[in-house]
Amino acid sequence: MKKLLYIILVLPLFAVSQTQLQGAIFEDNVTKSPLPGANVFWLGTKVGDVTDFDGKFSILYKKDYTKLIISYVGFKTDTLTVLEPKPITHSLKPTSELDEIKISSRNKASAISYLSSQNVIMVSSDELLKAACCNLSESFETNPSIDVNFADAVTGTRQIKMLGLTSPYILITTENIPSIRGASQAFGLSFIPGTWVESIQITKGAGSVVNGHESIAGQINAELVKPSTDDKLFINLYGASNARLELNTHFNTKVSDKWDTGIYLHGSTLNTKHDVNNDGFLDMPLYNQVNVMNRWQYTNPEKGIVSFINLKYLNDQKQAGQLDFNPDIDKLTTNSWGTEIDTERYEVSAKLGYVNPELPWQSIGVQAAYSGHEQDSYFGLNSYDIQHSSLYANVIYNTIISDSRHKIKTGISYTYDQYKEFVNTVDFNRTDNSIGGFIEYNYFNLDKFNITAGLRVDRHNLLGTFITPRLHMRYTTWEKGVFRASVGRGKRSANIFAENQKLFSTSRNINTLNTTGEIYGLDPEIAWNYGVSFLQGFRLFGRKAELTADFHRTNFKNQVVVDYENAQEVNFYNLDGESYANSFQVELHYELFNNFNTRVAYKNYDVKTQFNSGKLERPLTPKHRFFANASFETEIKNNSKWKFDATYNWLGAQRLSSTQNNPIQYQLLEYSKTVATFNAQVTKVFSPKFEIYLGGENIFNTRQDNPIVSADNPFDSSFDTTFVYGPIFGANYFAGLRFKIK
Repeated sequence: MKKLLYIILVLPLFAVSQTQLQGAIFEDNVTKSPLPGANVFWLGTKVGDVTDFDGKFSILYKKDYTKLIISYVGFKTDTLTVLEPKPITHSLKPTSELDEIKISSRNKASAISYLSSQNVIMVSSDELLKAACCNLSESFETNPSIDVNFADAVTGTRQIKMLGLTSPYILITTENIPSIRGASQAFGLSFIPGTWVESIQITKGAGSVVNGHESIAGQINAELVKPSTDDKLFINLYGASNARLELNTHFNTKVSDKWDTGIYLHGSTLNTKHDVNNDGFLDMPLYNQVNVMNRWQYTNPEKGIVSFINLKYLNDQKQAGQLDFNPDIDKLTTNSWGTEIDTERYEVSAKLGYVNPELPWQSIGVQAAYSGHEQDSYFGLNSYDIQHSSLYANVIYNTIISDSRHKIKTGISYTYDQYKEFVNTVDFNRTDNSIGGFIEYNYFNLDKFNITAGLRVDRHNLLGTFITPRLHMRYTTWEKGVFRASVGRGKRSANIFAENQKLFSTSRNINTLNTTGEIYGLDPEIAWNYGVSFLQGFRLFGRKAELTADFHRTNFKNQVVVDYENAQEVNFYNLDGESYANSFQVELHYELFNNFNTRVAYKNYDVKTQFNSGKLERPLTPKHRFFANASFETEIKNNSKWKFDATYNWLGAQRLSSTQNNPIQYQLLEYSKTVATFNAQVTKVFSPKFEIYLGGENIFNTRQDNPIVSADNPFDSSFDTTFVYGPIFGANYFAGLRFKIK
């Protein structure tokens, strides 16, 4: 195993490489918008590249190659004469007779690459603005690939699912540094303000070995705004009918010709009590959050260096429970049921990228991050406190073999996690550390074929030494027809209490039925993910359309089963039998008419696990989901325009875990009702500096009846807040403004 790790790290150093030409392609307009997906290739060859989400490209350079072709749908194709491999920045002009096509392509808020071997959905800031508020957990309402719902009926925590699996099985990163994990798993998505996010990349299925071994269902990566390109001043003020208020402010300045810095402030509060369903419990928690980030950027193109340094601090305080709960006198008593969750978190992270100016095909990247997370909380009579100190470091070396069609990434990563965890005074302290090496090979043929094969070897103090293989391929079947396939293995340790904090908002007894494993007595979770997808671009009635279909299957070799099938208990144990998640999704994008874009999607889940009581559907997982979104923008006149967006979601019936052990009045049906929600937003852009927006969430006023079992007797053995399958509060209306100075 040690020899294999050595080979992984050393092999690319012997690669025979050649010079690369790098550059960026933009639209020829005032804002110089990047053009992702532009084709860049040498005349008379098959050597080329496709620009990424920032318009950047990198291709092989030889002295014999002198004519560079740049093309993009809706724009004039340009031919550049290149005599030496100096970085190129070029702007394409729109083709007048294709202006309508140009507009829809340029403003496409989310896109799937035709050329990437991985099934990656790129979500831009334009798409994020469709969900007016205000953190990462609320940024997926307009994306059919991610399912969003509340974890329980009291804390207001939103949980996400992908491919039928909850967020612990998704690797969530910030600029490719793992960020939502361990102690932050339950609430961490709400700790990243939406205005801090520049774009999101959603990878379905097996991810890259570069980012670790924990990904099973996929990866969600959030790219943050850059001080050098963000507005000098940005203000976003939001207010809602439920009395929620939020303020986001960005201050960016150029310190010198190479240094830029930004200060990003987020504050949010809700201090009004709501009990729309009259069950005696708050429909949403009272809370206050302060979130601050100081971000530094160093750019030295002459020396090929780009670096970012981030300093973050968060303080988040929540109170929920019964209306008359007073924490000063009722905390951890039977006077009244309540909960308080106080979180303090600080982070320091740095990234350094170096591209050799003499050998531009050769680069190295270094990432390092440290975070301290402390949560003090109680839920009724249950107390839960956790401190998590985490260190992460990653070094990545990039090169090519022979030419730019053959690319290699290799490197080494290290993680250290110290947990001080107390559940009702029981100590679950532990320390995890691991070191791993990885290598990833990519073959890229512009016309037909692309394959990415990765392997990593990790040594973990509790999980042992193990191998993680990942494979992705893309094949162009015909014009605008792309077939993809992937397979990969993931391995992770389950933080059973941090990931399942909703269990504390019940009266259930907590049991761990295995005792021989290294973590909570349980074995690590191991799963294989297999995926296929097909993307077809075409024209319908002269308008651009895309049809996507994908199927993914996740097979667990071992899983920590979270069993709620006994209404008075929650049991954790190792899987003994079969557990799988099948996900099928079909999605259609179509420009119905000028600037009017529509998306419809259907998703089918088949998710089953072998519980001690039998093989059952995973609770609270709808078998069917239908999604529809429509967006329209008027033409710009005098720097002003209107934007309209509407989203419809329909969820089929969801199995509820058994309540047959409860008294008859606290027993639920086997399946929930279906749920339909409708969101809409209107934005008026007055100028490049100022805009206002207003809209509504859950305009149909859909509400789940009696989301809390035994709400009238919260200290009874039947009390449970986890049977949430739909909205609790009902309709919510909001308004806000954005002001910016470039």
